[in-house]
Amino acid sequence: MKAYIILLVSLLTFSTTKHDKPFFWGQNGHRATGKIAESYLTRKAKRKIDKLLNGQSLAFVSTFGDEIKSDKKYREFSPLHYVNMNLDDTYETAEKNPKGDLVTGINKCIEVLKDANSAEQDKVFYLKMLVHFVGDLHQPMHIGQREDKGGNTIQVQWFGQGTNLHAVWDTKMIEAWNMSYLELADNAQYLSKRQKAAIENGSVVDWVNEVHQLTKKVYKSVTVGENLRYRYSYDYFGIVRQQLQKGGIRLAKILNDIYS
Repeated sequence: MKAYIILLVSLLTFSTTKHDKPFFWGQNGHRATGKIAESYLTRKAKRKIDKLLNGQSLAFVSTFGDEIKSDKKYREFSPLHYVNMNLDDTYETAEKNPKGDLVTGINKCIEVLKDANSAEQDKVFYLKMLVHFVGDLHQPMHIGQREDKGGNTIQVQWFGQGTNLHAVWDTKMIEAWNMSYLELADNAQYLSKRQKAAIENGSVVDWVNEVHQLTKKVYKSVTVGENLRYRYSYDYFGIVRQQLQKGGIRLAKILNDIYS
């Protein structure tokens, strides 16, 4: 009987731990963006990417940019995950971080990948970072205000549990939807050729300015301390899915241009 009780407690503990493990835009979201991108790659781009990544998928490497954050030698890349902008700014008018931002980070990745003289290990590193950065670009709170750290200091509740606005968009809505990254990718909206072309159009700066328009709406969507529940997800999860898809399409566009 004693052994049975110990086994039962162990199973319950494992079950709870597994259930409580969060799925982040840095995990499920980033992976969905990587998976969507794979479906839009040219054959030539697929071959070259497959060789560089030694068979690993874009979905698999998409979380690399967050995984290295705990290593001090990669500290210089921390500012490259976001852009700080006042709500009435565009990227062109905003005060720039001298240490860099998402735009400079993405451009650096493209530069290294296009350079025939870049070492292969550098190309592998910056390809992984590019996949991650393009995903970050499409999360509206990564184009947020400096004073609240992209919504990280705006305290709200999610189904009665304390959190912040950034986390709601980074993790909570995706987690609550309870879909794998494959399900998120496979259920992306059908797009016509014209719709896809419209998403691909523009530069990285244009995309930042576009996402910043969503950022403004996100800031207006809550009050401090508000308990966000089903209604919030109903109103805004469609935007999350849209952004994951746009990120995938634009990532593929960048990669196809690099490897054309």
